[in-house]
Amino acid sequence: MMTAERVHLVRHGEVSNPDGVLYERLPGFALSHYGRTLALSAVTAIDHSRVTALVVSPLQRAKESVQPWESATGLTAVEDERVIEPWNEFRGLNLRGGRALLTRPDLWKYLTNPAEPSWGEPYVDIADRMLAAMWNAADSVDSGEVVIVTHQLPIWAVHLKLAGQRLAHNPARRRCALSSVTSFDVHPTGFVESGYWAPRDVSQATDFGAV
Repeated sequence: MMTAERVHLVRHGEVSNPDGVLYERLPGFALSHYGRTLALSAVTAIDHSRVTALVVSPLQRAKESVQPWESATGLTAVEDERVIEPWNEFRGLNLRGGRALLTRPDLWKYLTNPAEPSWGEPYVDIADRMLAAMWNAADSVDSGEVVIVTHQLPIWAVHLKLAGQRLAHNPARRRCALSSVTSFDVHPTGFVESGYWAPRDVSQATDFGAV
């Protein structure tokens, strides 16, 4: 059976989020001006002439980030709910790096099991739905490479699972910059991570709000 040779997981660009909240799946969070610049730069990470399919999360920031890929390839991205941002009980809150939880006893009930995590979608569910979407996207074409525009935690969950590492982790240690591209070769037995690229000037971006 023919399939794509590689799948690229692309994170969306910088989001306009002046209140610094966890935007989760809330509506109305668009890319900033700089976020659109970052999204455009991501197209330079790979040979876009080899891209044969585009998949995108249904959230606004992802759909805006896939537009440069559509322009470069002439393809239309297909939305897939399985690559959406994970749900999280802290949506809409500015946790100030977790410090705000100390003054919010009403939220402590969500902190019982960080390894799951108890405050949001289980890590194993995130990884499994992402891998299912990756296989579906790879199998939707006979050759070439597939680009999936998605979110930080889904990309990192895939990385951890394929690397055989514990899914529970410190979010501050995720290697998944805005508009970064994490690449996976497609083999009959599974995906093998083969590369990581991030925009050179991504350090100028404000990166908060991911769950």
